[in-house]
Amino acid sequence: MEKIYIKELWSFRELLSALTIREIKVRYKQTLLGAAWAILQPASLTIIFTIVFGIFLKVSSGALPYPIFAYSALLPWTFFSNAVTFGALSVVNNGSLVSKIYFPREVLPISSVGAALFDFAMAAMVFIIMIAFYKVSLTSNIVYLFIIIPSILFLTTGISMILATLNVLFRDIKFVVPLALQIWLYISPVIYSFDQVPEKYKVFIFLNPLTGLIQSFRDASVYGKEPPVLILSYSVILSIIIFLLGYWFFKSKERIFADVL
Repeated sequence: MEKIYIKELWSFRELLSALTIREIKVRYKQTLLGAAWAILQPASLTIIFTIVFGIFLKVSSGALPYPIFAYSALLPWTFFSNAVTFGALSVVNNGSLVSKIYFPREVLPISSVGAALFDFAMAAMVFIIMIAFYKVSLTSNIVYLFIIIPSILFLTTGISMILATLNVLFRDIKFVVPLALQIWLYISPVIYSFDQVPEKYKVFIFLNPLTGLIQSFRDASVYGKEPPVLILSYSVILSIIIFLLGYWFFKSKERIFADVL
């Protein structure tokens, strides 16, 4: 069944590309700064976090300056947050399209993830500049990003499909998602490092699949050290499981989308 889905999705790759480009254009249409918002969002949060947590609350960032410590986590977090926010609304917002023509409905949440990936690429350029500015030495552990980034994509796509499906059935989801993401931010190692979490609470933070991915992204990129193997392995496996479950759930319900919408 999965092979059939993949083959069908591949045959609609041009539609996926067109919808992704449209998503990017619509997102920044009639804005003064355009795609610069992709950079300003993590950059502004980095400034706020640096002032509040780095200067006032003295949250430790180890040997790193707090701005790049925060940005190295906000980069993957912002991608995840934006993709899930828009992905959850993707089917409902394209209700007229869903009810008129046939195409694999998963194209809609995937295109939202694709648009967020564009934002990620834009914000990553600032990250590269910060690495050069703060004279961060990259090591061979940077290759872990080839595992970490695809895992974030799997996790994000799976959650987006689950939420997109639920939002068709229960429109309350669009109100729940922003609140859930606010809470999720603080239980992910963005403001702080996983090592700083008290031992008795680590198990709860560990259950969060983003914990291993964000911590590993930071470790491999700016700390130049090998990510924690156990935490990363758990997060990678869980991300793949969530993706498969999300895809199955989405496909099992897509036949009723046109009727509900």
